[in-house]
Amino acid sequence: MKMSRRSGKTYGVASGHADEDALPTRTKTSFFQRGREFESVYVNHKYTEEEKEQLSTYESVDYLPPHSSVYKKWLKQQPSRLDWDRWVMMGIIGFTVGFVGFLMHQLIDVIAEIKWEKASEYIKDKDFALAWIWVMGYSVLFIIASSLPVVYYRPSAGGSGIPELIGFLNGTVVRHIFNVKTMVVKFFSCVCAVGAGLPIGPEGPMIHLGSLIGAGMSQFKSETLKINLPFFERFRNTEDRRNFISAGAAAGVASAFGAPVGGLLFSMEEVSSFWNMKLSWQTFFCCMVSTFTTDIFNSAFEGFRYQGDFGLFKTNKYILFQVSRGLALNILAFIPTVILGVFGGLLGALFTFINLKIARFRRYHIGTIKSKGWKNLARLMEPVIIMIVTATASVFLPAAFSCTPFECAFSSKGYSPRCLSSSHSPLHTERSVNNYTCPNGIAITYNGTQFTNASFNEVATLLFVTGEQAIHHLFSRGTHFELGYASLFTVLVVYFLLACWSAGSAVSSGLVVPMLFIGGVYGRIIGRAMVDLFGVHTSGYWAWMDPGAFALIGAASFFGGVSRLTMSLTVIMMEITNDIQFLLPIMVAIMVAKWVGDFTTHPLYHALLELKCIPFLDSEPIIIHEGSTSINLELYRASHAMTKPAIVVNKVESVRHLSRLLLETPHGGYPVVQKDDYDGLVFVGMISRNDISILLSREDIFSSRENLLVNQEEMDFSGIDYYLMNKGYIPHALQLNETLLRYEQDPRYDDLFIDLSPYINDSAPSVQESFSLHRTYIIFRTLGLRHLVVVSKSNRVKGIITRKDLMGFHLEERILQQLHDHGPTSMELRASASSDVSFVS
Repeated sequence: MKMSRRSGKTYGVASGHADEDALPTRTKTSFFQRGREFESVYVNHKYTEEEKEQLSTYESVDYLPPHSSVYKKWLKQQPSRLDWDRWVMMGIIGFTVGFVGFLMHQLIDVIAEIKWEKASEYIKDKDFALAWIWVMGYSVLFIIASSLPVVYYRPSAGGSGIPELIGFLNGTVVRHIFNVKTMVVKFFSCVCAVGAGLPIGPEGPMIHLGSLIGAGMSQFKSETLKINLPFFERFRNTEDRRNFISAGAAAGVASAFGAPVGGLLFSMEEVSSFWNMKLSWQTFFCCMVSTFTTDIFNSAFEGFRYQGDFGLFKTNKYILFQVSRGLALNILAFIPTVILGVFGGLLGALFTFINLKIARFRRYHIGTIKSKGWKNLARLMEPVIIMIVTATASVFLPAAFSCTPFECAFSSKGYSPRCLSSSHSPLHTERSVNNYTCPNGIAITYNGTQFTNASFNEVATLLFVTGEQAIHHLFSRGTHFELGYASLFTVLVVYFLLACWSAGSAVSSGLVVPMLFIGGVYGRIIGRAMVDLFGVHTSGYWAWMDPGAFALIGAASFFGGVSRLTMSLTVIMMEITNDIQFLLPIMVAIMVAKWVGDFTTHPLYHALLELKCIPFLDSEPIIIHEGSTSINLELYRASHAMTKPAIVVNKVESVRHLSRLLLETPHGGYPVVQKDDYDGLVFVGMISRNDISILLSREDIFSSRENLLVNQEEMDFSGIDYYLMNKGYIPHALQLNETLLRYEQDPRYDDLFIDLSPYINDSAPSVQESFSLHRTYIIFRTLGLRHLVVVSKSNRVKGIITRKDLMGFHLEERILQQLHDHGPTSMELRASASSDVSFVS
């Protein structure tokens, strides 16, 4: 941070980070502020003044590297672009992500298996106290191990990491999210938290870990590990790095779900803001390698024990929630499907609302504790408390429910009518249900023949296991009466609230398993209601009324209602269940859930971006006037959104002037101008603040004006090359600040100059002030720009547009204020008459 001597205001210098806790105490009231969470996607999020200040501390970065002379010289030194090395790198990333996914799932299974096996032994002996002590103690131990490194060492490893990843790929710098320390903590925290039994999943962290591997492997260097290997150097630019991060995120989905196509579509639809066809092919290859690697290792190992089936991909193991029996689909099934879609949208919006309320509570009550020690302790204790509640519910809640006999029970009247369905697909109870304290067999003697009826506990079947095992039970086919209303409603309420609470706590956590679980429960309720209303039909025209089939549709609807994903979610649901017959109902449920949810809240990941005050440009800006009228930005001009005056620099500037410029302005980049034949200043390119800072840190390049070389081709760039100019941060910022003060106070630096020509981005885009504002937005977002200069018809700089100028709330404020004060005609006249170039004197 540095302090402007004139204004006294503090600005973040190339930090790209805002301390989420650094909020004034008076903003605590915003936790109770109405309308902060229930915001339709068709309106812009409303930021408080404190949040706007936090928003302004984030730095942006261009998608394409600066097209300067040093960059072009560096390009000439690189081997010809045959792209074979890009495919090799995609394969390396895919293999690494796949192996990390294998390790994660194996470790989680080992931790969870030990916990539940021992707990089941105590429960069978009806020793509830010992079972509770074991489950709670074991789980809390792992939760403390999961939360400690997140709280005290790497807070950036908490949560799923997906909102930060989306923000970064949209063009905002978020500190520490691609650091090797974050990767280690993320992996360890996720394994411990999911294995302990917290109502979370590993899929979100796996996506972040995939992007971390893509960011690190592609660069072959690490500032933390002090590694800088001379391989794949041509990938050390913003464009390639961001593409590899997108591919790594897709590979994370592929490894976590066993869904390579779903991973590709997830990265394209949700994570990445910049995409092209070549990147699609390469990402598809990366996902394929990732899935293959995870499956090939899983085929030989289970719990790290060699199984002797290396290379054998079994469907019941590698399709995450394999549906064992297909059903004929009926057009009438779309009626309850639409109902499930509505439930998915409403409950998804409620989940988002509660999640945001809890997150605001953490920020404004825990985050504002003055003592850092007490603050960290509070963060550490929260997941511990959640785990204690979860463990208590898992052990004791099933005891409140009586035992349920298997569906084919026997009595003095003979077999139950449930056993007498069609012989082609009879009803049954899964053998993997949880007995809890229920007897394995109740003997009944009839006419000299002894029959044994098994029994089980419905709530224990869903809560006394891992989340993935519970989802298997919910999706099972032909188990119409396995789970009843009382157990399903109870589990729905308890798990829904615990999942809302767990998300965002100080552990590495994902929401995919909870979303599938919650959706599967209410889908199963609808399916059971259909069976009770219209009877059991295991074959023929009405066979589609299976609670397991509706659990699958419900899971997709809730996932869609929370995330608002469409294409990628549909494909992921197909790949994890292999139930292609229900493709159309799943599509319908997802679309209905999205439409309903969009009218209520923003998608969860985008809402978390807004909560964390990370600048994000959506695909289309939405400006609403007088409550319902949408303003067409084609009717407005670029000059209506620009910031003016724009502070510019000349191609050749004195050291003292540049030092004063950095000390007195916080801007991330400056338009460069030169005099034309009419003695006017025309726009020739952009130079970033970081570039100027690096140049000013090297006194050996300062020169008197008469010694400056005019011919740019003759300049020696070896002293400051492309790599140094594009590190993305300023080393020793405090030391640099002292140097700038020394330059600014010493008059002799008025006579020492720097020629900025080799470092100027010659391809910096600009638009005329009369250019369509809507098309300005499209250009800015599509090209992934950091700055867009607005010029007059004579190419004079009039203003500048940054990412924050184009955010929905900012555009809305400017346009509506101008409409209110002057009307569109006057506003256009005022904008065209304004001029504005400014130099720091």
